[in-house]
Amino acid sequence: MKSSEKIHIATIGKCVGLFGDLKLHLHTDFTQQFKRGNSFVSDSGEELTIFSYDENRSLVRFNGYSQREKAAFLTNKKLFSSVEKSIKECQLKEGEYFWFEMVGATVEENGRRLGVVTQIQRIANIDYLVVKSDKAFIERNLAKTFFIPYISRYIDKFDKDNKIVHTKDAYDILEAS
Repeated sequence: MKSSEKIHIATIGKCVGLFGDLKLHLHTDFTQQFKRGNSFVSDSGEELTIFSYDENRSLVRFNGYSQREKAAFLTNKKLFSSVEKSIKECQLKEGEYFWFEMVGATVEENGRRLGVVTQIQRIANIDYLVVKSDKAFIERNLAKTFFIPYISRYIDKFDKDNKIVHTKDAYDILEAS
């Protein structure tokens, strides 16, 4: 992934209240990005700068959108950051990784290639690796795509340098898919 590539980090929801507050649907774990004065690019190319953010209620207000009627035009817009900006502003703990680092990684189990991570989806507060199955498994009429929960039960480790997700019992998921 190029450092200038855009990362979808949130989608703007409906207006709440009278003063241009908008519900923010997050696609990131790093809420510290949403601080006053921080800017993001919308899917229409517009730069939006945060005036205020209420993390407890997940409400955001942007500069220049302090009226409900004007803010309503932002509903359903997506907010993007860059790889470079995300790495700079988001501090990862040991063993944590950005989604964009894992997309494109090979999934292996006991030395056997299961497939490649094509995307990551969050369902009910659990992240799932969406894996395109290796050609050999597709030829055996197994699933073309399967999901692996990103939990210690299935993920042994992620080798960031070699872009390999080492799994355990994920092959069982592939067979059952």
